[in-house]
Amino acid sequence: MRVALIGSADFGKAALEAFLERGDEIVAVFCPPDNPKSSKPEVLKEAALAKGLTPLQFPSLKGSEAAQAMIDSGADICVMAYVLQFVPQELCKIPKHGTIQYHPSLLPKYRGPSAINWAIALGEEKTGLTIFRPSDGLDEGEVILQKEVAIGSNDTLGKIYFDHLFPIGVKALLEAADLVVAGKHQEIVQDESKANYEGWFDVNAAQIHWATHISQIYNLIRACNPAPGAWTKFGEQKVQIYDCHKHVAATFGAVRGKPGEVTQITLDSLFVACHGGQIEVLKAKGAAGKVSGAELAKELQLEVGQSFAI
Repeated sequence: MRVALIGSADFGKAALEAFLERGDEIVAVFCPPDNPKSSKPEVLKEAALAKGLTPLQFPSLKGSEAAQAMIDSGADICVMAYVLQFVPQELCKIPKHGTIQYHPSLLPKYRGPSAINWAIALGEEKTGLTIFRPSDGLDEGEVILQKEVAIGSNDTLGKIYFDHLFPIGVKALLEAADLVVAGKHQEIVQDESKANYEGWFDVNAAQIHWATHISQIYNLIRACNPAPGAWTKFGEQKVQIYDCHKHVAATFGAVRGKPGEVTQITLDSLFVACHGGQIEVLKAKGAAGKVSGAELAKELQLEVGQSFAI
């Protein structure tokens, strides 16, 4: 199989290596131009060079140069793996069997760039991945293949992506490419009545509001771990919270403190009150970098009874 790959980052690299390892021919690798503000080279670019391939780094994929490069590649199929550039339909349709794309959700649910974050933050018990036909609408094309992944009650963004959606996604791209090239696939139009789109799960979405329910706060922290990092403030100091436990208050008598209040400091952690219980902070980041909850309390000179901004 002659494969053209459009992608970036570690996922694009993994897809490149997976197709090569099983004996497919990579006839073109499209990746973004180098970022002049970053000292780190583009991961997919470096992987392509290491395999003796010449990466194609067009500022835009809308132009005639990108289209001609795709034509010249003679690709049977194009695979999109973590794509940061807009890919026009004119380019997608050039390969003999068109183009397929990976997205980390069960489309049409959670269209957009932060699908995993939102699913965890909103308390979903499952997510998954979709291999679909890219269209000019973001994540709106026909579905070819889907895989479900359970979201455990304590799973973080990092665990769901790196342990599940990343490796399963690479395998699904191989599987879908085989089905499409063999003409054994189906293309299912997405049900718009079940569709939703969210934008970036940015720093504003990641702010902890201690006056909300413990489950909302806990889901938010999990959805932001490791990025962008759920955050709060003590005075003027911004604090990001990563690893934590939730302790549900089952009775009125079990309630400790007001929302945002530090209720306990242990040898390893600190406890913060919220509606429905307390969040035990195990790992956080203050001015001194990532530390345990207890070390954060020491850094901020926290005492029981003081409060984070609600």
